[in-house]
Amino acid sequence: MTTPTSSRGRRRAPTRIERAAGRAAALQKPRVILALLLLLALTCVMLLDGYLRAEVGGDQRVRTGASSSKVPDKILDGGPILTFRGGQASTVSVPSKTIALTFDDGPNPTYTPQVLKILEQYDVPATFFLVGSMVSRYPSIVKTMVQQGNEVGVHTFTHVDLSYQSDARINREMQQTQLALAGAAGITTTLFRAPYSSETDAIDNYSWPVYKKLGDEGYTSVFVDTDSDDWKKPGVSKIVKWATPSGTKGAAVLFHDAGGERSQTIKALPTYIKKMKAKGYTFTTVSGVIQKRSTTNRQAAAASTGSNSQTTTGVTEAGVTGTGTGTSTGSTGTGTGSQPGTGTAPNGSAPNGEGGTAPNSGTGTGATTVSRLQAAHRTATGMTLYEGKALIVAVAIAEWALPVLSGLLFVVGIAVMGRFGMMLLIARRHYRLRNKRRFSWGATVTRPVSVIVPAYNEKECIANTLESLAQSTHPIEVIVVDDGSTDGTSEIARAAADKLGMPNVRVIRQENAGKPAALNNGVRNASYDIVVMMDGDTVFEPETVRHLVQPFADPEVGAVAGNAKVGNRNTIIGAWQHIEYVMGFNLDRRMYDLLRCMPTIPGAIGAFRREAVLEVGGMSEDTLAEDTDITIAMHRAGWRVVYQEHAKAWTEAPGSLKQLWSQRYRWSYGTMQALWKHRKSLTDKGPSGRFGRVGMPLVVLFQIVTPVFAPLIDVFTVYSMIFVDFEAALLAWLAVLGIQLACAAYAFRLDKERYRYLAMMPLQQLAYRQMMYLVLIHSCITALTGGRLRWQKLKRTGEVGTPAGVSG
Repeated sequence: MTTPTSSRGRRRAPTRIERAAGRAAALQKPRVILALLLLLALTCVMLLDGYLRAEVGGDQRVRTGASSSKVPDKILDGGPILTFRGGQASTVSVPSKTIALTFDDGPNPTYTPQVLKILEQYDVPATFFLVGSMVSRYPSIVKTMVQQGNEVGVHTFTHVDLSYQSDARINREMQQTQLALAGAAGITTTLFRAPYSSETDAIDNYSWPVYKKLGDEGYTSVFVDTDSDDWKKPGVSKIVKWATPSGTKGAAVLFHDAGGERSQTIKALPTYIKKMKAKGYTFTTVSGVIQKRSTTNRQAAAASTGSNSQTTTGVTEAGVTGTGTGTSTGSTGTGTGSQPGTGTAPNGSAPNGEGGTAPNSGTGTGATTVSRLQAAHRTATGMTLYEGKALIVAVAIAEWALPVLSGLLFVVGIAVMGRFGMMLLIARRHYRLRNKRRFSWGATVTRPVSVIVPAYNEKECIANTLESLAQSTHPIEVIVVDDGSTDGTSEIARAAADKLGMPNVRVIRQENAGKPAALNNGVRNASYDIVVMMDGDTVFEPETVRHLVQPFADPEVGAVAGNAKVGNRNTIIGAWQHIEYVMGFNLDRRMYDLLRCMPTIPGAIGAFRREAVLEVGGMSEDTLAEDTDITIAMHRAGWRVVYQEHAKAWTEAPGSLKQLWSQRYRWSYGTMQALWKHRKSLTDKGPSGRFGRVGMPLVVLFQIVTPVFAPLIDVFTVYSMIFVDFEAALLAWLAVLGIQLACAAYAFRLDKERYRYLAMMPLQQLAYRQMMYLVLIHSCITALTGGRLRWQKLKRTGEVGTPAGVSG
């Protein structure tokens, strides 16, 4: 806000009003930013949820039939566990009569807990290769899995074929899964199984570089010897048969605990475990296999040298790095060193980002069985742990928010369609009722009325306003209330009245006190029992006043709403508002009129019984929407408020987006103030209670709740077009647009408007409507934060002249 300068060039202190305007302006930007942040947060939640469900960034390509000419034969013919120690590829086979039971694609909230229960019942450990997105969605299952003594490995974050992905995407898939594990169970892992992988002989020239890259980063890639093919749902007996290795061979056996309906797997698992135990097999994890094979190799080496006790230094197949001294005793021993599987994660550090150690690790005698079976795990610490927990929280918010938002979307969709249906049906009935030849309000009203014109700096428009009133076919007196204008509005009004020969015009000047005070001043000075209120930028048709006052033939009618028209409709912004006025405001008013709960008499054109205005205390300054405030007050006082479609007024709508935002912001916020002020009508009896239980819920639903959540429709539509099904989403959007066009065309027909403006409607839906959403959200934030606004003067051009000059 600039500080005014006097005519002598000296700076003067800003007035109280200027200071208040400055404070209000200073508060607006943060609230606009907050409104935009809310929409951004909604978009981020949807994108996160879409990423978790592979709708965003999903890649369904699976490579098959590629050559393996660049893959060493020893790898293709080797065991199911692939390591790259010292940069050299080697494989580890599962010892005889040993089963490394593995599960892919989990966790699943239905089937994984059942698998864990079976494993616990039969005291069998397993290795679960988890999809990171599922880990982040169901962290408690993973925590239970690890606490139960099972081992986990990475199965990428979104279950994509990594042979098609860039290095950056591969790193992201691995790192995000590690973060999910850190947040869910406080660990990371060095085990990896690629989606769509099987036995090592299926490694091809495209996937081989991926395994080498991950091996260099410390990951151990795990394949299978035996596949149960449970995903084919062949039946329990075949699943058990196909998962059984031949003879006494050991095997890494693949089952699935997610990725589809897995009831057959749940039924087959106990049968399979009992069968293999009966054959003398033992069950272990992948790290258990590596440990067992390492022990066997050490025993063989000791036997070949004739010594059972020696000092060894080096790297084992299990990845144990360090120096130890002791006596090999099968699965236990005494030593000092790091756990198996030490390696670096994609960021160059250990997989947990901190150099990590396995859970339950330490220096001493008798390492526990659990630590050996989970040797690939690393304790997550530092930023890895915190980022992991943040990921889990973010996903939890998305998992909670999206169903709620989807439910709201459904409710909003039903409300929008219901509103269209109600408006069409009731508007049709209203039109037929009011346009019958025999319809009459009663005896024709011919007595003079007072027309009150509040004006503040209306030098561009006031002359046109008086010129239109000079042509009125109904006897009137005109009271122009100059609310402290500084642009010579009162002088222009007097000059125009003299020029037009209007002795019935009185100009009253007052200190600037706001529009409600100006209207109240006019009511007090009115000579007649009916007062017509209009804005200083509005022009009437010659028959407007006559049509407007006829409903007062009914003694129950206390106020009449006229038909406001956009005069400056030949611009894009003007055309958008023209569509809104005809379709929204006037169709709404027809509906509210028949339901006898009209919420607002427009400031541009309305008529009141003077006694009714005085009875409810006049125009209140409690809200920014004094027209809505007094309309509700008259309902509560028992007066009937009706809509007169034939009484037309032409008003100058805001000509810029900034002015439009300012006007609609005031309207929206003022409406909320008025509804809150009259909230007791919800529990009142009589006429007040009728409005509270009929009109107020409709206004809240159709003018606040539905528009506030309507952006969900657009956000979901754009999301669906980009990430789900463009054609289906586009057809749905066009269908809704078609319904809106039909409603608008019918509204234009009722108001006898030209249809050519409807060509602007698609663009209105893409731009104008979004702005109105932001305005309403901004208003809601202002209301919730307790902000206060002053009445805001819009810049006028005076381009709306007499109705004859307004193009249709």
